[in-house]
Amino acid sequence: MPLMIPRVHPPRPDWYEEFYAVAMDASMKSYEAEIAGYKSELFANLTGKAAKILEIGIGTGPNLKYYGNLASGASVVGVDPNRKMEKYAQAAAQASGLSPTKFKFVNAVAEALPVSDASMDAVVGTLVLCSVKDVNKALQEVKRVLKPGGIYIFVEHVAAEDGTFLKVIQRALDPLQQVVADGCHLTRETGHIISAAGFSSTDIKKVFLSSASLINPHAYGIAYK
Repeated sequence: MPLMIPRVHPPRPDWYEEFYAVAMDASMKSYEAEIAGYKSELFANLTGKAAKILEIGIGTGPNLKYYGNLASGASVVGVDPNRKMEKYAQAAAQASGLSPTKFKFVNAVAEALPVSDASMDAVVGTLVLCSVKDVNKALQEVKRVLKPGGIYIFVEHVAAEDGTFLKVIQRALDPLQQVVADGCHLTRETGHIISAAGFSSTDIKKVFLSSASLINPHAYGIAYK
């Protein structure tokens, strides 16, 4: 599995990965405050139901606080291609009350998840499919690792509607965004891609967030295996 990382996520210099980790840790507080209500609603679906959780693109661990109300036996595996995220994610896990035996950070990519088939009760991904190299492959991996009846919880920014001024700006800035934001695409139709990925059912809603600026609207919801 480690050999997959350089193929889909080319190595970045250490200084870049550290800078990006610091920037994400420091700059997302207003966004996380605004999205909190939507995330709380989604993560409530895990309470008492998910013993094994995999989070793709865990980053600095902003979602770990939502796992605090889960059953004491729940464990979380957090996957991210940026190894510099680990210390921030570990700190977030500790702050949320997850013991070291209940949280594991793995340096890997969403297109090659390092867990067995049908081994996870839930997969979580927030603001991650914008930057993966192959969205369809990542979603096939999500389905592969989920147990029958398992759930995929997602919050993703998606392309604005055609004909809007925001869409014009997104198209103009998309190449720059990919360079400065670790591969993030502004114009991906991620909600449509999730809907077409072959889950047994998908519940998707949309919302605009004032703190998200260009990365609007957001598609959020649950897909069921």
